[in-house]
Amino acid sequence: MPIVRLEELRAALAPGTRILGLDVGSKTIGVALSDASLTVGTPQETIRRTKFTADAARLAALIAERHVGGIVIGLPVNMDGTEGPRAQSTRQFARNLLDKVDLPIAFWDERLSTAAVTRMMIDEADLTRRRRGQLVDKLAAAYILQGALDALRHQGAG
Repeated sequence: MPIVRLEELRAALAPGTRILGLDVGSKTIGVALSDASLTVGTPQETIRRTKFTADAARLAALIAERHVGGIVIGLPVNMDGTEGPRAQSTRQFARNLLDKVDLPIAFWDERLSTAAVTRMMIDEADLTRRRRGQLVDKLAAAYILQGALDALRHQGAG
């Protein structure tokens, strides 16, 4: 399957499948999963990155276990809208992942997602720094996925 625009993702999904949301960092991959109705994104886990083959194998296992039909990956765009080395690295990760899983992949602008989640964990949940570190990646993945799900829902209503 190809990398598609988010607007094309819904049409590329098999009926009843879910969307996997990923926040790809240099040390971890935050993972979130939508419900089958593509309404809510829920944090799942944080994968500690090792070698790409092992990371992709874990993602492939999640895809098989959870009936996933597509993937949304947060794209770390600069504040001015340009793409730097982190965005290029994320795009390369997606291309490499396509060699391992046959699913459509779309990107979602993740600007400020980690900052927003961290702020929520401090202001609203009053979590310790250590606990925030354990949660931030999968919560950021859920934040990214939820933004994409909301955009898809809005697109369907328009």
